[in-house]
Amino acid sequence: MNSNVSQPYVSVFDLFKIGIGPSSSHSVGPMYAAARFLEELTTAGYFEQTGRIIVDLYGSLALTGIGHGTDTAILLGLMGETPDRVDPETIHEKVSAIRSQKTLRLRSEREIVFEESEDLLFHRTTFLKTHPNGLRFTAFADRTAKTPLHTATYFSIGGGFVVTEDEPIGSTEHSTLVPYPFTSAKELLDFTNQQNCSISDIALENESTLRPQQEVREKLQHIWHTMQQCVTRGCRREGILPGGLNLERRAPRLYQKLNDRDGSWQNDPLNILDWVDLYALAVNEENAAGGRVVTAPTNGAAGIIPAVLHYLDRFCDCTPHKIEQFLLTAGAIGALYKINASISGAEVGCQGEVGVACSMAAGALAEVLGGTPSQVEEAAEIGMEHNLGLTCDPIKGLVQVPCIERNAMGAVKAINACRLALRGNGKHFVSLDRVIRVMKQTGADMSSRYKETSRGGLAVNVTEC
Repeated sequence: MNSNVSQPYVSVFDLFKIGIGPSSSHSVGPMYAAARFLEELTTAGYFEQTGRIIVDLYGSLALTGIGHGTDTAILLGLMGETPDRVDPETIHEKVSAIRSQKTLRLRSEREIVFEESEDLLFHRTTFLKTHPNGLRFTAFADRTAKTPLHTATYFSIGGGFVVTEDEPIGSTEHSTLVPYPFTSAKELLDFTNQQNCSISDIALENESTLRPQQEVREKLQHIWHTMQQCVTRGCRREGILPGGLNLERRAPRLYQKLNDRDGSWQNDPLNILDWVDLYALAVNEENAAGGRVVTAPTNGAAGIIPAVLHYLDRFCDCTPHKIEQFLLTAGAIGALYKINASISGAEVGCQGEVGVACSMAAGALAEVLGGTPSQVEEAAEIGMEHNLGLTCDPIKGLVQVPCIERNAMGAVKAINACRLALRGNGKHFVSLDRVIRVMKQTGADMSSRYKETSRGGLAVNVTEC
């Protein structure tokens, strides 16, 4: 075993967070930021003095915030709600009450006047230097005060992660002693060779330094159960998705067709892909409607890993242990992207969301289907290599077109990447570490029009919108 080394550690549960749609960076992150600001007010002794809060949104949060539910997330966060605990069925009623009464109860304790047009401001032409997803909270004693009691700036950097101006973008919630610290795929593979074990074994040992191993397993099963519930809801709920595109949910109709035993498509050899498409569509339609989802590693890409897991569960020899292996392996791969590149569509385009999710799912599936660590690494590399340069261009700032179908395509691509890797011997020309570096550089070179700003691509070339 390697000697213990203290370093920031990206936990599997950092990447798989239970929350609500439609966006981890635009709704989950800002909700956490609002709660964090209230904690700072309390610690500084200003909470009871606060009579007004102004929230300024910048960059991508301002440009696509309405479509991504940032305004709603801010209001809920100031009320004391958190993404993992808020009841999605009550959100509309709570937000409507704030808007009609023009008052808001901070953390459900202290009532203040809240004029949304004056207190929630969208600065669409201003980007803060640290990250495209910037937001600033300022507290005042009352609505006439000029001098703030407290102000704080946060950055929602993807996947629900939030940092301040003083915290590095790559920082995490954990800085702990782990038995197998890795920051590259090479280091991760070296550990598997030294210990003659799998990637999921390495991940489990590291996770077990944060909490008892039995708790790790229970939390992984809870993540899987939440994903299953999301698919079930998505297959049953019909109707039009909110936001103005008048996009009809397709998952319920597809689910009915696939369960029609008299359908001619039952003998189609590619019928399995229809099921994979269904699972991804169900999740991302739920996400687009603001339902309960799991960041995997983001909301915009939340359908890929559940779809591949459902494929594993329905069509392969699956066990609860394999579900845990899958999520642990996916988490280890996702951590490499979080540490060395980005999982933020606003920073590197959709390659950082759908591309990363595809890579995570491909590698994880390869492990549970018996792949060697080298084959797992190859599958993850293939999954990203063929998503390089993928842009983030949501129409009207909504995670609907092209986001929902893009998850279905990403899930199918992950399964194919896994199969390609398993048919080989683990030797490949491009390493996962190299493709992660290329992804980061590609994101840096990409025009801001294609980074979740709705200023390029489909977002400006679909005349119907």
